Amino acid sequence: MYKVLSRGQSEEVRSGSRLIFGTLYPAYYSYKAVKSKDIKEYVKWMMYWIIFALFTTAETFTDIFLCWFPFYYELKIAFVAWLLSPYTKGSSLLYRKFVHPTLSSKEKEIDDCLVQAKDRSYDALVHFGKRGLNVAATAAVMAASKGQGALSERLRSFSMQDLTTIRGDGAPAPSGPPPPGPGRASSKHGQPKMSRSASESASSSGTA
Repeated sequence: MYKVLSRGQSEEVRSGSRLIFGTLYPAYYSYKAVKSKDIKEYVKWMMYWIIFALFTTAETFTDIFLCWFPFYYELKIAFVAWLLSPYTKGSSLLYRKFVHPTLSSKEKEIDDCLVQAKDRSYDALVHFGKRGLNVAATAAVMAASKGQGALSERLRSFSMQDLTTIRGDGAPAPSGPPPPGPGRASSKHGQPKMSRSASESASSSGTA
């Protein structure tokens, strides 16, 4: 019995077939043409790659508008096979009849457009590069200023904590009267001497 493939599986089979026959097979024979230095084969495969590049570009738009068309993907595979066939020589036919005359007549305009696009892209790259450097420099300066402010605030908080600790660890101020000085000590020591001399004078007066 034949197994019916789902839509997703059939699309994978079609894309795989196109990858093999439309890309890998021509790439291998292009390698053989370069290796053997066969000019005829080299020109043949170069014409194929030009047509295939145009076909890939065109199908980007046709896939959007013509994907509903019956057997659309099968027709694309058949077209690639027609390009590759040594009997139909489809790529050589399209290149000689359409592509080469069109590119030859528009070659000057195409070259000018490419040069202008190259210059504009270079200027745009330089412009965006300068803007990126300015943004990066501004961000670095802002980050540095914020980091410096946070560091100063941190150091300030540390210094305040240190002052508080020093005040808390110091000896408390005395609340009572100040300790006696040397003058008071001398007065205390001098008071017994005065009482002794007074007693001696009293005893001498009594004996007399």
